[in-house]
Amino acid sequence: MLRIILKRISLILLLITITLLLNFTVRCSYSFTGASVPKHLNTIAIPIADDRSGSAEFGLRESLTQKLIQKFIDDNSLQVADRVNADAILECTIVSFNDAPAIVSAGENVTSRRITIGVKASYRDFVKKITVYDKTFTEYEDYPQNGSLQDRNTAIEKVLDKLSENILLETVSGW
Repeated sequence: MLRIILKRISLILLLITITLLLNFTVRCSYSFTGASVPKHLNTIAIPIADDRSGSAEFGLRESLTQKLIQKFIDDNSLQVADRVNADAILECTIVSFNDAPAIVSAGENVTSRRITIGVKASYRDFVKKITVYDKTFTEYEDYPQNGSLQDRNTAIEKVLDKLSENILLETVSGW
């Protein structure tokens, strides 16, 4: 009888411990992005990105801008607003775009290509009138040498997604 009671007490303690750990983990992961945004910043303007890469890649700046806006909306640390009403602004310029061989196999045959994109991002606080950061982010993604145009476009979208995620994280947790 005593053995059954001890097992039940152990099981209850285990469940309580797991519940507390899960609760702590959820709180930590939730507060990671939003906790370090200063209280005086509530809104951010994200104007259309500029493209100075010289690539003439159609829709690149629009796609980057849309991904950034969506990341900020999903994150909900700062509300996206127009420039006139914003507490801060995030201005981005695509500074490089490269599509080059990435993996060369025996006999110098190219088996994979790499899309590499660099974006210069400048984040300014209008309330305190300071530049929080001004830095360049670079990401890449590989796709098959003999892949389709869709493979190439998917690689570009993945790179833009990585870039926008890195820029969001730097903006909301880089304080």
